[in-house]
Amino acid sequence: MAEAEEVKHFGVRGSPLSLRVDIALRLKGVKFKFCEEDLQNKSPLLIKYNPVHKKVPVLVHNEKPIAESLVILEYIDETWKHQGPPILPQDPYQRANARFWASFIDEKCSPAICKAYWEIEGHEKAMEEACELLQFLENELKDNKFFGGETIGFVDMAASFIGYWLRPIQEAVGVEVLTKEKCPKLYDWCDEFVSHSVVKEVLPPNKETLIAFFLGRCESTKLLEK
Repeated sequence: MAEAEEVKHFGVRGSPLSLRVDIALRLKGVKFKFCEEDLQNKSPLLIKYNPVHKKVPVLVHNEKPIAESLVILEYIDETWKHQGPPILPQDPYQRANARFWASFIDEKCSPAICKAYWEIEGHEKAMEEACELLQFLENELKDNKFFGGETIGFVDMAASFIGYWLRPIQEAVGVEVLTKEKCPKLYDWCDEFVSHSVVKEVLPPNKETLIAFFLGRCESTKLLEK
């Protein structure tokens, strides 16, 4: 690529959504500058580049901003298609299928997991729903190492919250929705995901800090009294 090319990623360390973008950029071998945001005091640049939602992550490529993590992943894949492995499948049907499961994770799985662990009302029903939704991902893995087959891809990046953050949440609350017994393939996928060489480079280094954070969230919602 041209030497004048400038890539910036406005994100938050420890954010599952920012992690998606970091993984994609590193997988493609794209040099970029990470711009850490304080979500309690958002920078003028973040508001400038994402005036609609004012949220991270935002990718800025040669002063052209792209918002929303899944949209950013597709942009990275298409812009640097001749660098690194593909993020989305080349086959149109498989590509559409990957988009479906990524949307399923964002629209169904993640909200259900958050509701199960942070909302008191309807807690038990939410736990059941979260388990049922994770079973769909269990089935989608089939006998593959990753959702993308033998290599990490679009759906794996979309599922980063499940791959790394879910276990600290479970440890903090003491209630499990993802176990080796219930979802053996998805459980093993989590281990494969966090062991991937690119993923290991960008994971938050201190899991104990994450557990303490989630523990505080659970205490504030009194879920630990259940």
